[in-house]
Parts: sequence; structure tokens; C-alpha cells
Amino acid sequence: MQFFKDFSLSALSAGFVAVLVGVTSSVALVFQAAQSFGATPAQISSWMWALGWGIGLCCAVPSLILRQPVMVAWSTPGAAVLAAAGLTGGFSMGEAVGAFMVSAALIVLLGFSGWFEKLMDRIPASIAAALLAGVLARFGLQVFESAQTALPLVLAMLLVYLLSRRLLPRYAVMCTLLAGIAYAASQGLMHWEQVQWSLARPQWTSPVFSWQACISLALPLCVVTMASQNLPGVAVIRSAGYQMPISRLIGGTGVVNLLLAPFGAFGLNLAAITAAICMGPEAHADSSKRYTAAVWCGLFYVLIGIFGAVVAGLLAAFPKELVMAIAGLALLGSIGGGLLVAMQQDSSREPALITFLVTLSGVVIAGVGSAFWGVVAGSLALFVQQYKPWRTTER
Repeated sequence: MQFFKDFSLSALSAGFVAVLVGVTSSVALVFQAAQSFGATPAQISSWMWALGWGIGLCCAVPSLILRQPVMVAWSTPGAAVLAAAGLTGGFSMGEAVGAFMVSAALIVLLGFSGWFEKLMDRIPASIAAALLAGVLARFGLQVFESAQTALPLVLAMLLVYLLSRRLLPRYAVMCTLLAGIAYAASQGLMHWEQVQWSLARPQWTSPVFSWQACISLALPLCVVTMASQNLPGVAVIRSAGYQMPISRLIGGTGVVNLLLAPFGAFGLNLAAITAAICMGPEAHADSSKRYTAAVWCGLFYVLIGIFGAVVAGLLAAFPKELVMAIAGLALLGSIGGGLLVAMQQDSSREPALITFLVTLSGVVIAGVGSAFWGVVAGSLALFVQQYKPWRTTER
């Protein structure tokens, strides 16, 4: 099988780091969202089952078919929206599931219709690259922010990364991760109490459809998923130089989301942060073989679906500083590449810089994240600078 011929340890490492970053950075928020709707421990476990299997299959299967790294994740801002709305709105789990299904149906429509991809086609490459750099730069900053609370750990990881980049560039991230784990374990920084030894089982929740849940849950979930997740996700794909059937991929994630919603899949979308990890040169020197990193990522997510709380607990056992450091270091190449493309053209340098800064700011307006507003601000600046009104020819 071609996958095994293209296998590399760096791809496996990139897939694991992507899952590590994706899960540990937001799994607590997913639990909080589920609890806000009164979820039982069995239902929370079912959420992890549905999300793990949904993301895993959406990563692995298309990647094997297209021979390109298709990366999917759950909607972190979507989980935040649900957690807040669930606490204040008093919605039942059935109403929440109904809202998940409505949101997924809207994403299916936006995906397969091609409307979202047409919008992305109108965004200049410099703006898209600046968007990518702005999204990822926050994680780069966290490398040095985490040094305030775990200086020896971060310095050790940074030193190993720099040495590995010189001596074993393909395995720099893997060596850094192993060094970080070894140091954390030796210093008693691993939180093994987070591990819960139980398997995840699917639990069906019958959907209840109400206009209140559609307005308060479904529409905001769909908007933030498309604007804060799929938008930068497409930017990462294009910045990495891959040509993928964007509309079908987004529509496909919506279909899988729709099928798994009764079991707790609240929002599946194209990944951005973790996609940059698996689409960069650190995953594989040959871009045509980086799909193996996405396949490994999918397999690790399937393990989360099978073992649920066990795997989530194991990943949560890592110190937060280790996760922040490995994420930032793994994304340095993608941040630099995005800035390089964004600043190349004199004519679009300032609009790209505005896009970068607004996106980096993390500003949230009307519940929509900075990725969307960065594109809006940069596109507006580009329009003002380059717009030339049509004039009639004098006779």
C-alpha cells in the first residue's frame, strides 16, 4: 500500500502533535459545553466518541483518496458559543442536538453549493497569507509566554528544537516533544490524575427542534464555524500550495456532522492550527507525502473515539506549558512562510499587515472571531488603496 511506502517518523510525529494540540487546548471547553446542557457522564463520553470518530474519518479517508493532507477538527469557538448559550438559555440536550443538526445542514448547503469557496476565491493571496500568519502567530507567542511559569521546561525544549533543526531537521518537532515529556516526567509535572480508565460508548439523544434553539444555538454555531474555523482552514490549505475540492470537503464535514449530531458531534470543520502542523515541511520534506501526517492524525482521533476519556485524559496530563511550547515551535515555519507571502507585494503590504494585526489581536465582535474581522479589515484597506472609479471617456 502506498501509505506505508510514504511512511516517515516525522509524519507520525506531526500527526500526534496535531492531536495533542487540538485536544488539550480545548477538550475542557467541550466538556463544559456538554455540561451546560445537563449532559450525564455517559453523554459526555458519547460526545468524545462522536467527535473522535467523525474527525478521524474525515481526516484519514479523504487524505488517502486525494493523497493530500485533509485536516479536520472540532469547532473550538463553536464549543465556547454553546457553553455560554447553554448556561444562559436553559436548553435541553435534545434541543442542543436539534441545533447541531440545523447548523450541520446549513454547512452542507454552504459547502456543496460552492458559495463559500466562491467567497474565498475573491480573497487576495496576500490577505489569505496574512490571515494564516495572524492565526498562527498567537501560538508562536505562547512559546515565550509559557516561559514565565515554566522557564526550565521551555528553555530545554527550545534548545533541543534549535539543535534538532540543525542536526535532524525532519525530526526536530518529535525530538522536542520527547525532550519536553522526559523533562516534565522527571520533574513530576505530569498530571496523571486526569486519566479516567473507561471506554467511550455512543449514546443516542433524540433531537428536539425549536425556533429558540435555532436562533440562539444553530445560527451562531454555523457562523463562528464558517468564519472562525473554515475560513482560516482554507487559507492554510492554499498557503501550503494544495489544490483541494474545498466545497466538497466542507459539505462532507457537514454531512458527517449531521449523521453524528445525535451522539454529540456539535461542529466539524476544516482545521487551521493543526493543519499547519501537518502541511508544513516539518511533517515531511516531500509535500506529496504529507498526507500521511493527516492520516496518522485521523487514526489518533479514532483512538480518542474508541477510548474517549482515557485518551483525552492522557493528553490532558501534559503540562499546559509543554503543549503551548510544542505548538508554537511546530508552527514557526508556517508563521514565517505566511509573513513572507503576505509582505512580498508593495501594493498590498499595508492591507496584509492590517489583516495580520487584526487577526493577531483576537478581537471578537458580535460573537465572530478575529479571523473573519481580519479579512474584512484587510480587504477594506486594499479596496480603499487600490479602487479606481470608472470614468467615461471625454468626447
